[in-house]
Amino acid sequence: MPIPSGASAASLPRARAYQWRIHRLVGLYCVCVLLFLLLMTWAERQGLSRHWIGPIFLFVPVMMYAGIGVWGRTGDADEYYVAGRRIPPMYNGMAAAADWMSAASFISLSGALYLQGFGGSSGQPGGLAYLLGWTGGFCLVAMLVAPHLRAMNLYTLPDFFQQRFGGRWPRTIAAIASIVCSFTYVVAQIYGVGLIASRLTGVQFEIGIMLGLGGVLLCSFLGGMRAVTWTQVAQYVVILLAFLIPVSWLAYKQLGNPVAAVAYASQLQKIAELEAQLLVSPQELSVQHLYSERADVLEAKLQDVPLAMERDRLVLHERLRYLRSTNGDMGQIAAISREYANLPRIPSVAEQQWRQQLQDYRERAKPLSGLPRHSQPFGGDPDGTPAERAQFNDERNNFLALMFCLMLGTAGLPHLLTRYYTVPSVSGARTSVAWTLFFIGLIYLSAPALAALIKLEVMNNLVGVRFDELPNWIAQWARVDASLLSVEDINRDGILQFGELRLGADLIMLATPEIGGLPYVVAGLVAAGGLAAALSTADGLLLTISNALVRDLIVSRRLRQASSEQRVILSKFMLMGVALLAAFAAGQRSSDILPMVAASFSLAASAFVPAMVLGIFWRGVTRYGAIAGMLSGLGVALYYMLSHSLWVQHWVPSILLADGLWWGLQPVSAGVFGVLAGLLATVLVSWLTPHIHQNK
Repeated sequence: MPIPSGASAASLPRARAYQWRIHRLVGLYCVCVLLFLLLMTWAERQGLSRHWIGPIFLFVPVMMYAGIGVWGRTGDADEYYVAGRRIPPMYNGMAAAADWMSAASFISLSGALYLQGFGGSSGQPGGLAYLLGWTGGFCLVAMLVAPHLRAMNLYTLPDFFQQRFGGRWPRTIAAIASIVCSFTYVVAQIYGVGLIASRLTGVQFEIGIMLGLGGVLLCSFLGGMRAVTWTQVAQYVVILLAFLIPVSWLAYKQLGNPVAAVAYASQLQKIAELEAQLLVSPQELSVQHLYSERADVLEAKLQDVPLAMERDRLVLHERLRYLRSTNGDMGQIAAISREYANLPRIPSVAEQQWRQQLQDYRERAKPLSGLPRHSQPFGGDPDGTPAERAQFNDERNNFLALMFCLMLGTAGLPHLLTRYYTVPSVSGARTSVAWTLFFIGLIYLSAPALAALIKLEVMNNLVGVRFDELPNWIAQWARVDASLLSVEDINRDGILQFGELRLGADLIMLATPEIGGLPYVVAGLVAAGGLAAALSTADGLLLTISNALVRDLIVSRRLRQASSEQRVILSKFMLMGVALLAAFAAGQRSSDILPMVAASFSLAASAFVPAMVLGIFWRGVTRYGAIAGMLSGLGVALYYMLSHSLWVQHWVPSILLADGLWWGLQPVSAGVFGVLAGLLATVLVSWLTPHIHQNK
C-alpha cells in the first residue's frame, strides 16, 4: 500500500508490491468486463431475447458490486470512515469521478444539453453551465480545500468545524447542513436507480427502486468507505464504457469518425438548418396553435376551479353513459373510465395539476416546442429591442449564477470532500484531485457531442414518421413514466411533428442506443452505466449522512463513551434507515434528477464554503462568526428555494414567502444569495465578537 513520507526504506518494496497487485486486480477486472460485453453481444446475435438481456445487465453488475462490498467488509473505524487513509491517488481519483458522475451527470446532463442547448434559457438555466461549473469547482477543491482538510486527519466535514472553531454548535450545524444537502442529492440518485431498474426488468418503478436499493446497501453497509472506494473504482470502468461506446458509435455512424468530441462540430450547422425549417413549417405552426388553444381552455378553467371540476365530471359521465348504452368500443370505454377515475377530487389538487399543465402547454405553444436554438449563446439580442435586451441579460445572468453555484457547491459537498481524506498524504490529495478531473474530462468532453448527435437523429429519423410506424421503444418508455416521453397526434395528420414529441432530460442518455438504432446490448450497457453512476454516488451520500448522524450528532452528544466498533455498527443501521427514507421520497417522483442535484449544490455552497474557506485562510474567524455564516447562508438559500415551491406556496401564506424572483435569478441558483449572506455574516460577526481560543 502507499505509505506516508518518512516511512522506513524497508517498507518501500512491500508498498510497490501492493500497488502492482492492485494494478493487476483492476486490469483483470477490466478484461472481465470486456469479455462479458463480447459474450452478451454474441448471445444477442444467437437469438437471446431482450427480456433476458435487460435483467442480466441489471443483476450481474449489482452482484459484482455487492461482492466487492462483501470483500471490503470491516469493523475497524479507520477503515470504515476513511478506508485506512491508504488509497492510491489514481484510484481515489477514479473513485471520486464515479462518486461525482452520479445520475445527474450520466443520465441527465446530455438530456439537459439536448433540451436547453448550450446557453439554457431564463426559465431553465443550464446548458454548458453544468459542465463549466462542475469542472471549475474541482479547481477550487484542489487549491482551497482538499489539501488543507487532509492535513488535519479528519473523518467527516463537520469534524473540521469543531477542530477549527471549537465548541459543539459549529459541528452540530455543519452536520445538519450535511444531512440536508446530501439527502436532496441521494433522493435524485435513488430515483435514477428506480428508473433504470424498471426499464431493464419491466417491473413497476417503485419495485425497481427497492431492487436497486438492495445493491446500494450491499455495497456500503458492510465495509463503509473501504468497500465503497473499491466498488466505485469498478463502477467507473462501467460508466466510462457505457458513455463512450454509444457516443463513439453514433459519431462513426453519422460522421465516419468515432472521436465524437472533435468530430461533431459539423453537425451543429445541420441542426441550425433543420431548426430554421421547423420554425416556418405549416405543420409545426398548426401544432403550436392547438397547444395555445389548450392553454387558453385551462386558463378559463382556473378562473373557477370547482365549477370546472364539476363540468369535467359531468362531461365524462355522459360520454360513458352514451358509449355503454350504444355498446361502444370497450377500449374507448376503459380509457374514459380511467380518465374519470383519475379526475382530481379536491380543488387545490386540481388547481395545482392544471397550472402545471398550463405551463407545459404554453411551452409547447412556442417555436421548437419551447426549446432554445441549440447553438445560440442566449436568447434575445444584446443590440435589439428593449425586450430582446432584457431577455438576453436575464438568460446570461441565470447562466452565470448557476455556474457560480455549481463551482462553489463542488467545493462544499461533504461526500466529495470526504473522498480526499482517504489518500495517504497532503500531496496525494492534490494529485487525487488532478486524477479526478482527468477521469471526469474523459466523459464530460463528449456530453455536448452526444446531445447534438441525438438531436440530429430525432430530427432526421423520427420527425415526419407516421404514428403507426414509430419504433417500439417509444411506447415502452412511455409506459415507464409518461413525463419522460409523450407523443400525441394533436393535429390529426397521422405524422409525428417535432412539437408533438416530448422527451424528458432523464430519458435522452438511457434511450440513446434505441434512438440511434444500436444493438440492444449497448442499451443494456448504457442502463448498467447509469445504474453504476447512481449507485456510486448513492453509496457515498448515504455514508456521509449516516456518519453525520452518528459521529457528529448522536455520539458527540449522548454516546461519548461508545467504542469504535459500536459507532460503526450504529452507522451501519443508520445508513439502512436513511436509505429507506430516501427510497420513499424518490418514489414520489417530485422532480427531475438535474434540478434536485443542482439544488443540493446551492445548499452546500451556502452552508459550508464561506465559513470553511475563511476559516482555513483567515485566523480572525471566530466561533460565533462561523455559526452565523452557516445559519444565514443555509437559511437564505432554503428560504428562496422553498418560496418558489408549489407545495410550500399552497400551505404557507404568501406574505411570508419571497415576492417573486430576486434580480430575475431562478430558485436553483439560490446559492448566489446564500453565499453572499454567509460571507457577510461570517465577516461581520467575527469582527464584532471576541476571538475565542480555538484549536487549529
